Amino acid sequence: MAPSVTDDTDDTDDKDDQGAPASPGRERPSRLIDVAVALLLLIADAIIVVVAVMLLVAVGMGRTRSSGAPVLTWFVIWGGPAVAAAGAVVHARLRMPVTAVVQGLFTLACTVLAVAWTHMLLS
Repeated sequence: MAPSVTDDTDDTDDKDDQGAPASPGRERPSRLIDVAVALLLLIADAIIVVVAVMLLVAVGMGRTRSSGAPVLTWFVIWGGPAVAAAGAVVHARLRMPVTAVVQGLFTLACTVLAVAWTHMLLS
């Protein structure tokens, strides 16, 4: 019988990596970066909410009764909460809990505004 020949390629690397820490792309960012990003997004989100409320009031006061709203209007109104929710999920996946909470609250605010816009357009 011929001796078995084993291939000494990189097959053993998978076994060695089991105890190694996660790759640098999956590490959790520092708490300081998380809080800094959360504060920047909080300021941006506050500006967006204030502008949306101002538009809601301005359009609501000057609106005449019409037979309906264009489809693009509905995409804009309900696209905001959808994008905000996606941002919250992305930050949660990036292991940035403070930023994820801020984005989650922004999603809630966008949803409330979208309901108000919908009520205004349907009434």
